[in-house]
Amino acid sequence: MAEIQPSASAAKDGKSRARKTGFRLDMTPMVDLAFLLLTFFMLTTTFSKPTVMELNMPIGEADTPVKASKALTLILGKHNQVHYFYGVNDATAQPTLHTTTFASEGLRQILLERQRQQPGSVVLIKSSAEASYQNLVDALDEMSITNQKKYALVDLNRMDRELLKHNGL
Repeated sequence: MAEIQPSASAAKDGKSRARKTGFRLDMTPMVDLAFLLLTFFMLTTTFSKPTVMELNMPIGEADTPVKASKALTLILGKHNQVHYFYGVNDATAQPTLHTTTFASEGLRQILLERQRQQPGSVVLIKSSAEASYQNLVDALDEMSITNQKKYALVDLNRMDRELLKHNGL
């Protein structure tokens, strides 16, 4: 016959209490599910493709003459400044140098205004030694944003350096 043995956890009034057992949650299925979801989303996601700006360069070392009336010269300077003048800097005339920034109300407005006043103009981009690589990228981005058809990267010559020096830049 079965007997009920009194246990040590029995209360004084004869009622037995339930034993408290430790709760243990098995996390293995949840970790498996997390890795399955992670793998699924990694395999089904399309990653953003890098965008590249097309830059067409002329063939050979031939210089293309630019009319002074159709030219806008940008000189990228220090402190994220853009110095510009209308025309080309040659021995015949001393151009008036203006300064602006890469902000949308700066260089972009100048390019749009020049494009409106002088369709078919050529923008000459010259970079000084103090300009950063980011300045050149920003200038090329502005050419793309304002839909400039003709622009060129040109070396800074002696006359341009003298113009900057004459204006205290």
